[in-house]
Amino acid sequence: MDPKLKSPILQKLLEAFHEAQEGTFISGEKLARIANCSRTAIWKHIEELKKEGFQIEAVRNKGYRLLDSPEWSESRFYLGLNTKVIGKKIFFYDSISSTQTIAKELALKGEQEGTIVIADEQVSGRGRMARNWHSLKGAGLWMSMIIRPNIPIVKAPQITLLTAVSYLLAIKKETNLNIGIKWPNDLLVNQKKVCGILTELQAEENRVQSIIIGIGVNVNQSIEDFPPELRNIATSLSIEKGEKIDRMRLLQTICSEFENLYELYLKKGFPPIKELWEEHALSIGKDITAHTISGSYRGIATGINEDGVLLLQLSNGTIQPIYSADIEL
Repeated sequence: MDPKLKSPILQKLLEAFHEAQEGTFISGEKLARIANCSRTAIWKHIEELKKEGFQIEAVRNKGYRLLDSPEWSESRFYLGLNTKVIGKKIFFYDSISSTQTIAKELALKGEQEGTIVIADEQVSGRGRMARNWHSLKGAGLWMSMIIRPNIPIVKAPQITLLTAVSYLLAIKKETNLNIGIKWPNDLLVNQKKVCGILTELQAEENRVQSIIIGIGVNVNQSIEDFPPELRNIATSLSIEKGEKIDRMRLLQTICSEFENLYELYLKKGFPPIKELWEEHALSIGKDITAHTISGSYRGIATGINEDGVLLLQLSNGTIQPIYSADIEL
């Protein structure tokens, strides 16, 4: 069953509170004009926000002002979201099997570009190569995004690399952590994974119909929250930063950074994305081992090509393209 989507009135109220100077009252009459509804409707929506955990002061002849907002709620996401397309419609769940499964179904039904499916908990999350993804309730960002770029199928892998760069930029902006990309799309801090990305394609003939981008970010887990077998290879942003991270603010920044890079990509193609990816890649210029289904290759990672394929210079000087592999740094 789909969650109830936020009404346009509520979204306009949240935009008004976000744009208002801190501590400033907004009259009920002004809010009614902004939302194009009655003052009674405004009062009802204010009460709805209070039930979600928003602290809103109401003073006669002054109006309403926002004092504080909850750490995690759908309305909090809209409060301060600065995008034109990405995240303008979200399906917000407390707990589901997999955001990727829901997003793929929505995409097939024609859901608009930029739609996000997000859950506080996934019970059947998965990553690349059908691996399970540990998605603890209340500790991370577990989400999937629908985009519909007008590109040929052969260019679809470029979106995976674009996503990795945009998430890295967002995380660096919010945490100032030294974070890098492990080919093709894992984000690592101190050689431990904090973010994984899974992209899946829906296509017709030779054109992309939609790309569903699944993302898992370990945000506020403690080391004890990870299963013993993951503690040497996984970490969270709060472990590395030494403080709790505001998940909703990070999510808003992620949406903004992704939209900026996505617009750049649609205007100028892959070259600027390629440059950014290589700038932040952990493997470029280093001796690595690529474990593929056809065997293992060891050599120097020299970069990626226009299709996002990793280029590995072997000891004999030949260049080995790596299309899909586990990389050992």
